Amino acid sequence: MIEVKEVLTKKDKKKFFKFYIDLYKGSPYATPNLYSDELPEFDPKENDAFRFADCRMFLAYKNGKIAGRIAAIHHRGVNEKFGYKQVRFTRFDFIDDLEVSKALFEKVCEWAKELEMTEIIGPMGFSDLNEEGMLIDGFDKEVMYIEIYNHEYYIKHMEALGAYKVVDWNCYRIKVPEKHDERLKKLSALVAERNGFELVDIAYLLKHDRKKLDEYMMKCLTVLDEAFADLYGTSPINDKQKAREMKTVYMALVPEFAAIVTKGEDVVAYGFMMPSMTKVLQKARGNVFPKGILPYMNAMKHPEVVDLMSIGVAKKYSNLGAVAMIIDSCLAGLIKRGSKYIETGPELENNNNVQNLWKNYNPELVKRHRCWGVKV
Repeated sequence: MIEVKEVLTKKDKKKFFKFYIDLYKGSPYATPNLYSDELPEFDPKENDAFRFADCRMFLAYKNGKIAGRIAAIHHRGVNEKFGYKQVRFTRFDFIDDLEVSKALFEKVCEWAKELEMTEIIGPMGFSDLNEEGMLIDGFDKEVMYIEIYNHEYYIKHMEALGAYKVVDWNCYRIKVPEKHDERLKKLSALVAERNGFELVDIAYLLKHDRKKLDEYMMKCLTVLDEAFADLYGTSPINDKQKAREMKTVYMALVPEFAAIVTKGEDVVAYGFMMPSMTKVLQKARGNVFPKGILPYMNAMKHPEVVDLMSIGVAKKYSNLGAVAMIIDSCLAGLIKRGSKYIETGPELENNNNVQNLWKNYNPELVKRHRCWGVKV
């Protein structure tokens, strides 16, 4: 007997988030989210995306025990931007029981019909800053903090629901070169001289002028919003959302792994990498304190693997070579700190501009994620 209940209380929200942690307990590949991230994400008082989106959350019980979960998002902002009639699903996790996954998805279908929507897509969150795409290849690889990990059996469940491919995202692993590329260094210097570009001294500002660094960070997020505006599923992010994201960036900011290119007061381009937090979050099991503290300190000091979160260029300054300055600066920092590998976040399979950034470094395709669609 499968019973599906809507999540309405904070107590049930914690059960909703804990289900994933329990389902993947002991997995060497999954990266559980923190309660301190998940609770605000689904709180209208904390997440400003609720001004233009609505959300419903459900838990499935089998014989009185939680057996699955799903959240549905009606993103009015994206629907209006692109002319879609879609409901998104996210946090779709379940035991290997087709009755469970079907019962959960039916709740999303019911809501979509009430809203007169014609398609359900996902996994997709409130914005492009969230995890997106169900893992379909690379089940024996660790996932980044901004990726979704799921069991391979999820695929047969989606197929049983009549789902089809909407888009795929690719993830790559790049070996950090042992020595600095002198050609890249010269190109970076030439780009800076030709265009009047400068690199921000992030380490200095972090220590001596946090307010100024905050200003640059907010401008970087504006560039991100602009640079990725035309990609599938993206939605505009406002200042309150940017401020939340900035706090997350600071938690894992290593100055050598980040770069900001400016011209005057403009942010031309940015790049942000962070030490891999996979081991930290596996130990934390939802709370960094106390079990995740030592792994966190070790990850920040000795990051063998770093996660490439995002690189963006303002449209006003596109095609002027600023990305060369970003890559040159970050690679220098990685070599200095002894890091061995870069893991890229999910990149749309047809986003050649991003994939070409690393073509000279023999990127290895290691994981693929899929956005599924289901007609209502």
